[in-house]
Amino acid sequence: MPTESTPRVGTAVEPHPVLDAYYGDRTQRQRFVRGLFNRTAHHYDRINAIFALGSGSWYRSQCLRRAGLQPGMRVLDVAIGTGLVAREAVSLCGNPGDVIGLDLSEAMLAEARRSLPIPLIQGVADALPLADASVDLVTIGYALRHVGDLTATFREFRRVLRPGGTVLVMEIGRPRRPVTRHLMNAYLGMVVPAVSRLSGGGESGRTLMRYYWETIDRCVEPEVITAAMAAAGLAQVRCDTDYDLFKNYTGKRQAEVTASGAE
Repeated sequence: MPTESTPRVGTAVEPHPVLDAYYGDRTQRQRFVRGLFNRTAHHYDRINAIFALGSGSWYRSQCLRRAGLQPGMRVLDVAIGTGLVAREAVSLCGNPGDVIGLDLSEAMLAEARRSLPIPLIQGVADALPLADASVDLVTIGYALRHVGDLTATFREFRRVLRPGGTVLVMEIGRPRRPVTRHLMNAYLGMVVPAVSRLSGGGESGRTLMRYYWETIDRCVEPEVITAAMAAAGLAQVRCDTDYDLFKNYTGKRQAEVTASGAE
């Protein structure tokens, strides 16, 4: 039977409620996010180094390996940003042409283009400009909180996956343990925004990091995200947690089975 965390058919599942300190209603969310990342793209890597909590390239590479990324696979990195996840995917795939980057922000795509010779597309997660069954792995790194509708996004991820393909969502979740949550509230909610502003990010850098923390703190529970993945048709859905903070969601597009039982 459906539970409170099970998305109802036809109902949008937002990753967090409207944050009226930043935009007035849900129709303004995409415009706000695009503008914020356009303003901060040129110093995003410096800000991210402060924010990363030690989860650098080694951790992103480990997540991709655990998701099964191997040479010869084709990857779509949604919300590529400056290319932090895509760079590790290229290293594992061995061929830059096998990794496609997509982002809402044209300034982020320009930054990614400086160091990554891969195909880059401007677009949004819930309306991917890719053909059906065209990639083996869809990744989105620390950006699921910025989409408008979780179920619509995961439907698109499933659509572009080949049968047997995998979705990998890397996220930062609200810590379960009270002591960790208080520490993160102080660090991500106050220290990082202040340091980001003083280290060259200016007021936009401060706003970006403050917005990051508020979307983390007010994000829906992991059970809602996994339910949205299942409602979108993904199978073998799971959420693994590292260090009471980093969430790794995975799901697969099952191989199609004909009436005779053959794939």
